[in-house]
Amino acid sequence: MSDLNQIGEQDNWICWLCDTKVDPDASVNSDRGPSADSYSASKAKKGVATVERLAHRDCNTMRGKISPVVPWSKDHLVFDPAPIFETVERLAKKGGREAVGRCATDQEAQEASEWLLDRLARLSPGTNFRTDITAGAGQFLIKLVAG
Repeated sequence: MSDLNQIGEQDNWICWLCDTKVDPDASVNSDRGPSADSYSASKAKKGVATVERLAHRDCNTMRGKISPVVPWSKDHLVFDPAPIFETVERLAKKGGREAVGRCATDQEAQEASEWLLDRLARLSPGTNFRTDITAGAGQFLIKLVAG
């Protein structure tokens, strides 16, 4: 395992699961204190790479018990949002594209897409994602594309 300070600096002291600040001076025994999480990132046809990421102790503990929930931003109105963590894991393994949500306007879809890509850059660094927005039936479908 790497030094916790190195991992914290690598991740800018932001929890990779909940995307909020981690106090570098907090006790590692505190629920909101820093911990190192070994995350296995599958790459299609390349095996499995283990990456150490910074997480709050309680976020890391909960990830061991249940699949993590990475919430969508409350700043964007997205209908039928797909679960971000599971979608990212599937696309990182097999590639392809998946519908991840719908928005009422093109502008809202663009803003939600920008937020999602920014969030995924921290959640799954090293995996190249882009979004496609398709208009139809008075709504705008956001699709996440890996590769």
